[in-house]
Amino acid sequence: MHGMAAMTRRRIATAALTLGVMAGAGQALAADVTLTLTGVQARGGQLLVGLQTRDQFLRHQSAYGERIAAPTAGVHTLTFHDVAPGDYSVSVLHDLDGDGKMRMADGHPAEGWTMLNAASLRSAPTFDQVSFTVSATSDARLDATMHYPGGDASPGL
Repeated sequence: MHGMAAMTRRRIATAALTLGVMAGAGQALAADVTLTLTGVQARGGQLLVGLQTRDQFLRHQSAYGERIAAPTAGVHTLTFHDVAPGDYSVSVLHDLDGDGKMRMADGHPAEGWTMLNAASLRSAPTFDQVSFTVSATSDARLDATMHYPGGDASPGL
């Protein structure tokens, strides 16, 4: 019986070691995503920044998110740590009224916004147009420019 108990303890210890190695490997398979956001205007409100999976795209949810209250004008750099490998979009809303939703006027955004490749968009984006891939082996650096209604950087959405 003592031999069986020792064998069971070894199996448990081996299983725990295996799980520990797998957990450590999972942590190593994550990257940092750094977003440099230019053209932010000091209009009050808040910047809502999210990394979204294909299933979350254009919905009110994000795999990773950040909120900047009363952003100052200029450049903001944000880093999302330990992002799992996969495909993501970046969505940024300058939410002026605090409702967490993009306000529209005459079919066009009435609040500041951006996504990757935003300047080339002429209609509602698809995930493939604005997505990027997070690798398990290297960090990602992204640049995006804010677009405001009536501003010179506003694409024709």
